[in-house]
Amino acid sequence: MLAKVLSGAILGIDAYIVEVEVDIAQGLPVFATVGLPDGAVKESKERVKSAIKNSGYDFPPKRITVNLAPADVKKEGAGFDLPIAVGILTALEIVSPRLLNEYLLLGELSLDGRVKSIRGALSLAMAAKSNGKRGVLLPKENAEEAAVVQGIEVLGVDVLSEVVDCLNGQKAILPTFVDLQEIFSRDKHYTEDFNEVKGQEHVKRAMEIAAAGGHNLIMVGPPGAGKTMLAKRISTVLPDLSFLEAIEVTRIYSVLGLLPPHSALVATRPFRSPHHTISDAGLIGGGQIPKPGEVSLSHNGVLFLDELPEFKKNVLEVLRQPLEDGKVTISRALSSLTFPSSFMLVAAMNPCPCGFYTDPNRECTCTLPQILRYRSKISGPLMDRIDIHIEVPAVRYRDLTGEASGEDSETIKVRVNRAREIQRDRFAGKRIYCNALMTSRYLKKYCQIGEDSKALLEQAIDKLGLSARAYTRILKIARTIADLEGVENITAPHISEAIQYRSLDRTLL
Repeated sequence: MLAKVLSGAILGIDAYIVEVEVDIAQGLPVFATVGLPDGAVKESKERVKSAIKNSGYDFPPKRITVNLAPADVKKEGAGFDLPIAVGILTALEIVSPRLLNEYLLLGELSLDGRVKSIRGALSLAMAAKSNGKRGVLLPKENAEEAAVVQGIEVLGVDVLSEVVDCLNGQKAILPTFVDLQEIFSRDKHYTEDFNEVKGQEHVKRAMEIAAAGGHNLIMVGPPGAGKTMLAKRISTVLPDLSFLEAIEVTRIYSVLGLLPPHSALVATRPFRSPHHTISDAGLIGGGQIPKPGEVSLSHNGVLFLDELPEFKKNVLEVLRQPLEDGKVTISRALSSLTFPSSFMLVAAMNPCPCGFYTDPNRECTCTLPQILRYRSKISGPLMDRIDIHIEVPAVRYRDLTGEASGEDSETIKVRVNRAREIQRDRFAGKRIYCNALMTSRYLKKYCQIGEDSKALLEQAIDKLGLSARAYTRILKIARTIADLEGVENITAPHISEAIQYRSLDRTLL
């Protein structure tokens, strides 16, 4: 007695079809699973056995062999419980095999036969569609997420007996449908807003420029100045996620099991803030079977690194590839996986070890060598990828107690969107979507400046001790400032403002 059920598995953030073959033969009662199963898959035999019995079916006291093909790829997770159980019932002629080649079956089984949620439902539904299958049969908790994929039937089930009745034609399960427009309008709201921040108007201006041009940003200021509070609000002024961007983000969160309950899509830009004790594998991704890390969870959103010099040096260095390429590749002996990681880096640090080097009200106890040693923890190549440096002073008392509030995030976002539209038109067909990604070739073409601007830039480099790498960064920032004003030419005021955003390139004394 042989049965074959179609299922799926996740590799990276992509899914592939897995054929679950079940053979029941005469012999001593044995339940063997082959095809490179991990511990969770091997343990499925106990869950499947109890689920079948507690659903009212007889479990055969025979030799059962389950093969997961392709057999040369490691399988993990509890999502194979349902297809294995259905395969056993099909081999016993309890389930009709008529529909088994048209649907992917996915789900974890509890001991009483309930079908529990799985990870990666969106990617698995996309695999079903790309392989020409009619649909997917999966836990009801994952049905809305899978239904985001149009053109296939998504059948959500609660218990094993319901799956049996559906496959036998005894019970019709209505396909799940979702209104994508309604999901976007319902879930795209943020809980934070820039009008909640008192004072720090120049920092808000720098963040608006960073959001408009896609520039990475670092804030330098004493403890309690509001760096974290400001960083949490920068994603609220970034352009809204497009549908394709939301699909990319949702796939990553779904694979890691981080999708909120009863949520079909991630409709807001991610904001991730890992602790400085994180490992390089936690930040970049990794594991025996590679999984996405924080840089991928920040894809199409913001990665905030607070207390930047406190991160381990090797952890910070692995950021260079994703910052440069917008993706990260993790190689293992058996495979090499690439995860998307196009994010905006926002970092924060104190000006010195004690934190009060720039505070006019508190005395700094650090020596110059200590300050230099503290700042040198951030390597030149990493700092070279951060366009905007902004000083965040301690907030004055009258700003904290004042009634006036600044602009809200929606007002700022309107200007950011307008600047991004200018950049999309400028770089149409060039695989560049914002000013921060300009190479030297496009810098010469789109960042031409007049003689007065050149003289101002030369004077700044000579007198303020700006580094050579600051030159191109200033031009990129000035280009974004001009775009926010809606003007084509970069002028001296644009250059002058851009120079203010390179404070870490200046000499300390």
